[in-house]
Amino acid sequence: MAFYAYNRREDDDLAKAETELMFSIGKTYDLYHYLMLLVIEIADIATDRMEQALHKNMPSPEDLNPNRRFIDNQIVAQLRTNTSFTKYISRSKLSWTNYSHIPRLLYTNMSSWDPYRQYMKSEDINYLSDRKFIITLITDFLSNSEDLLNCLEEQSIYWNDDMEYVVVMVEKTLKKFKADAGENAELMPLFKNEEDEEFVKVLFRKAVLNTKEYSELINHNTTNWEVERIALMDILVMQLAVTEVLEFAEIPVKVTLNEYIEIAKFYCTSKSSTFVNGILDNIVREIREKGLFKKIGRGLVGEKNEE
Repeated sequence: MAFYAYNRREDDDLAKAETELMFSIGKTYDLYHYLMLLVIEIADIATDRMEQALHKNMPSPEDLNPNRRFIDNQIVAQLRTNTSFTKYISRSKLSWTNYSHIPRLLYTNMSSWDPYRQYMKSEDINYLSDRKFIITLITDFLSNSEDLLNCLEEQSIYWNDDMEYVVVMVEKTLKKFKADAGENAELMPLFKNEEDEEFVKVLFRKAVLNTKEYSELINHNTTNWEVERIALMDILVMQLAVTEVLEFAEIPVKVTLNEYIEIAKFYCTSKSSTFVNGILDNIVREIREKGLFKKIGRGLVGEKNEE
């Protein structure tokens, strides 16, 4: 999306665009933590409701002997004390305080959600079942809440398209949680390492600086189309793919193509992935014939077969 934003700019300020790129990545990482914080907030609402029920003038037997399964969920407890998580929340000052109606609304809706009811009734009480429920809560319930999605969109324009990706990030994180890891259970880093961060910057910069050259490559390989008639997002996805093929010698071509076809499915039209796939195949064939790239190491995977 940062590449799209740059192409809509009028000042061609690459340095500013790179700053915005890194800021947008940081906002995605904020959402990753914010979503896990929301689970804790919902559990806090459940605790408050339970305490209110205990102080009724005439509490029912159910009020006096509440089902604590959800509020005692071991994954929720682990997140509360997770060292990396609590440090990030404190440093970034992420909070649901100004949007407290969302966890309340979600708790109310969750209470009548079948998977929640089944979880609360289940006699299978252990770490694995607690983890499975929290993952389901995030992937099936929170990700489909229009109230939540609208709230996130209101808070940040950078979160408009991030939810699906961040849900996958959280799911992968929680699947790796272990009971004996305690407060040291690992969260995903913003970048795997310095090379990963550098990759993002170089990919963006090279795609921008070589826009004219890569547009010509695309134009050569769209026999029945004029570039002006192709959707901008389709063109940008292909430009990024060509950049990765040409500039990153250790990434196999097949890996690049598969990655950007998936990106086209998400960011472009319903027919874009097939279209992009066909054009990229033609482009890769041309640059192979012209010897425009040299793959090394892992990047050679698949090259001998192609030749």
